[in-house]
Amino acid sequence: MKPKIAVFSFTSCEGCQLQILNLEEELLQLLNHIDIVNFREAIDEKSQDYDIAFLEGSITTLSEIDEVKEIREKAKLIIAIGSCACLGGVNALKNHFPMQHCKEYVYEEKADLFETIPAKRIGDIIPVDYEIHGCPISKKEFVEVTKKLLLGIPLRQANYSVCTECKMSGTVCLFHKGDTCLGSVTRGGCEAICTSFGEPCHGCRGFLDHANLKSMAQILKEHGLSQQDIINQFSYFNANTNLEGVL
Repeated sequence: MKPKIAVFSFTSCEGCQLQILNLEEELLQLLNHIDIVNFREAIDEKSQDYDIAFLEGSITTLSEIDEVKEIREKAKLIIAIGSCACLGGVNALKNHFPMQHCKEYVYEEKADLFETIPAKRIGDIIPVDYEIHGCPISKKEFVEVTKKLLLGIPLRQANYSVCTECKMSGTVCLFHKGDTCLGSVTRGGCEAICTSFGEPCHGCRGFLDHANLKSMAQILKEHGLSQQDIINQFSYFNANTNLEGVL
């Protein structure tokens, strides 16, 4: 029998789910091997019987905590997709402010009608079997991960930097152009798509294991960034990262 797949959305822009739908012909080929039984952006059906659940978005309400725990109980495998699910993403920027302030800033006089808690990764609430990083995720990486799941091939996170992929593609380092970039401390696997188009890496795939953020901060300082600028760069996608002792 084909594995039953579900795709769920928590607090996010849902861009990672759109990446799945943008697969077009590749998605049609995948459908020969899987059954999508729950995917709000794609189908009306909402089966609660599924084997693999792909989860997008960070957890920012108490009700989402209950929902993600329920999904964990039903699914054999949980795959977090995208920066919000894997890291907390841009949603976690609010964690540096009082929650009441965040509600009032967004909703003004209607603030008390809405619930919010500090943004958490999916993995902060439940065990996650694998993470597909990025903002948004790579279509190619999603297909590769899904194929490996179907074939029972072990999944391994990339633990090389975006810088490595820049070197392999022959992309000129942005520091040589007078810009700054987090590629040397950011987890690769994106094929350095941003830097290949001249856009600095902002760390959307999360920091490498044992990344030397202190050295990165010193390099950024030498290139004219203030301490607050450095904090802002590090926190854009990785606001949940502890920067104590880094700056």
